[in-house]
Amino acid sequence: MTPFLSENFLLQSEPARELFHLHAKPQPVFDFHNHLSPYEIANNIAYANMTEVWLSSDHYKWRAMRTAGVPEHLITGNATDWEKFRAWVHTLPLCLGNPLYHWSHMELHNLFGLSGKRLTSDNAEAIWHHCNTRLAEPGFGARSLLQQQNVTAIATTDDPTDSLAYHKQLAREDMLERAPQPPHDPGAPRTPHLTMYPTWRPDKVLKLDQPGFPEYLQHLATVSDIDIRTFSDLLNALTRRLEHFQHHGCLSADHGFDRFLFQPGASEAELNRILELGRKQQRLTLHELGQFQTELMLWLGQEYARRGWVMQLHIGAMRNNNQRLFQRLGTDVGADSMHDEPYARPLSRFLNQLDLQEALPKTILYCLNPGANEMLATMAGNFQGDGIPGKIQFGAAWWFNDQKDGMIRQLTQLASMSLLSQSVGMLTDSRSVLSFVRHEYFRRLLCNMVGQWIEDGEAPNDLPALGQIIERICYQNAVDYFTPRSQ
Repeated sequence: MTPFLSENFLLQSEPARELFHLHAKPQPVFDFHNHLSPYEIANNIAYANMTEVWLSSDHYKWRAMRTAGVPEHLITGNATDWEKFRAWVHTLPLCLGNPLYHWSHMELHNLFGLSGKRLTSDNAEAIWHHCNTRLAEPGFGARSLLQQQNVTAIATTDDPTDSLAYHKQLAREDMLERAPQPPHDPGAPRTPHLTMYPTWRPDKVLKLDQPGFPEYLQHLATVSDIDIRTFSDLLNALTRRLEHFQHHGCLSADHGFDRFLFQPGASEAELNRILELGRKQQRLTLHELGQFQTELMLWLGQEYARRGWVMQLHIGAMRNNNQRLFQRLGTDVGADSMHDEPYARPLSRFLNQLDLQEALPKTILYCLNPGANEMLATMAGNFQGDGIPGKIQFGAAWWFNDQKDGMIRQLTQLASMSLLSQSVGMLTDSRSVLSFVRHEYFRRLLCNMVGQWIEDGEAPNDLPALGQIIERICYQNAVDYFTPRSQ
């Protein structure tokens, strides 16, 4: 019987174990998509207790707790932090088979020194006090927790109107840390560097049919110092904000689409009219929304290509299904699910149009519905080239798919339909600084898959050569991919 969460967890062969321990595990983490708070990271914010750092924004856990019958006041309501933690402890054993069961224990083992222990109702209070005591130590602030997990770079998700003040703050500190040590203290220990990049996420600009769009448009006008009355004005305002993001080190743009539309050919007059309908919150047809999205996305794609940015497209989330929860708690509270609308043709036409203009940026395609896995894997192959390894990527298993079966499925399909060796690897897509064990989880599954190929005679028993490929997938491919070519 294999012990729970041993050092060889998920590694079922000797080649898999060697690939992981010698090649994958030592690699740093370049997390190119997450939803962490720049404020918390720049200021190395300390967390008061485990509920604050572990449960306060984790809608994965919230969904599980609701499914287990936990009342909402113990999830997002006014219960005490200890009561919410205890409610999660009661839920955790019921998560057997869910990645939360593995991740939660990995986080306790890796970050709080609780190796070999399971969190149960019997030891909940002792573990609560133990972890809270650790969180009060100097090495357990937000940034320090990332550095403990060997994270060297993260890319946050930021609105075009964001000042990026915290990115600037951390960059300034990083410059000071990289300066030569003062003569009087040449041997002072150094904390590993953590670079924080902003990511341009203009979803609110594209969703002109959503409540709050007029106010958002006015805010964008204010921060860009441009009176936005026409579609041309909007592009001018976005140009200023793109320059602001580039000045602060932005390397990529990210978009979330519940459905992907492509309706080209709208005139400037039509686009002005559609923008005005959005400003007045008047009804817009799906065709009009598609016209606006298409022209804006084509323009943005060209801008990304010109700046050397990566374009990430997350497609297929059906958001805010539960209107009662949405009205009470807002977005991102665990009421989203997979969409099932097809989008192969509009996506192909969009990528093709940019390619015809020689303005297709490096692009990562993510699907929430795994039924689109093979479609995206083969779609990526249509637009490779320009001397860029893996220019168009079939992105890592995302959201509901970033669990054992989903990761294996994505890796297997990527390998069989494209080049696994060129993959930029895993990301967290997380709001928690504890969640970087997902990179370890991914690396274990990757090494186990390749190790099994060796065992079955499907790959050569050349561990040094395969180890180099593993190392690149875990870290270096992402570093190279997100570095603009001009650099």
